[in-house]
Amino acid sequence: MTIRVLLADDQPLLRGTFRLLIDSCEDMEVVGEAADGQEAVELSRSRQPDIILMDIRMPGTDGLAATAAICDDPDLAGTRVLILTMFETEEYVAQALRVGASGFLGKYVTTDTLLAGIRTVAAGEALLSPGATQALITRFLTTPASGPPLAPIERLRDLTPREQEVTVLAAQGKSNNDIAQELVLSVLTVRTHVQRAMTKLGARDRAQLVVIAYQNGLVHPYPPRF
Repeated sequence: MTIRVLLADDQPLLRGTFRLLIDSCEDMEVVGEAADGQEAVELSRSRQPDIILMDIRMPGTDGLAATAAICDDPDLAGTRVLILTMFETEEYVAQALRVGASGFLGKYVTTDTLLAGIRTVAAGEALLSPGATQALITRFLTTPASGPPLAPIERLRDLTPREQEVTVLAAQGKSNNDIAQELVLSVLTVRTHVQRAMTKLGARDRAQLVVIAYQNGLVHPYPPRF
């Protein structure tokens, strides 16, 4: 199965480099290039990519606004956004997650890390770079933000105790393998619990599941470090 990738960056040279890299992989192909956020939204609707590599700072409609528009479009429910930027600040990470991004990487990452990141997000997993530490992410995710939570707190009652337990561990940044070892379950069983929790809470992917868990108090942030 080929992962269809859309590139959204205002630098033609960088887009060309990404295209060469991605098209060299047997399991990926670039299906379009956008120079700004608005073009990214329009191409997403016409090309229906699996993954969008989205820069944050672009002229006109920026990457965060474009991500919000794409993630709010029911016709693009199968499209996931991987933010790729030079500006890896805590606030950008939190904003990207709030508007629906499934991953966040700095542009300094290696080619192997970038390709692995695309595959991770395409598989429905959340991806945060090492610079986006858990303490900082949780601190910013729980600050007041405009708009209602991604899922009303009443939906949490629909989760079984095991689904809630798995959701909490996922929100703490643990992988399916980590959760399986901690709960003495198979990785397949953990994946099933995660998928059911996502369905019940209306989360499009694991990243949104994490945001919902924090927004509704299922998980509490670590104390800020001073």
